[in-house]
Amino acid sequence: MKKQITSVSLGQNAKMAAALYLVISLPIVLVLAAILAISGQAGQALVVLVATPVVYAGVAALGTLIGGWLYNVVAARVGGFEFTTAEVKAG
Repeated sequence: MKKQITSVSLGQNAKMAAALYLVISLPIVLVLAAILAISGQAGQALVVLVATPVVYAGVAALGTLIGGWLYNVVAARVGGFEFTTAEVKAG
């Protein structure tokens, strides 16, 4: 059975992208902060720990909002992504 995604939820998708990118950024930020702390730049390490995940998640949310809105505009005119589903027996 073919199905078509004709619209996506802007708020939910942006929230999910922000959360994913926040989690993804944490290991990167910890490594960067450790490098800065070892090199004697502890003040900058604190800024990196706080600012980077917030900015990264914010940019991801904004990008997802814009991308979702564009998807909805285009999908309304030409149709959305199509995919095929199949029933699978549990077991």
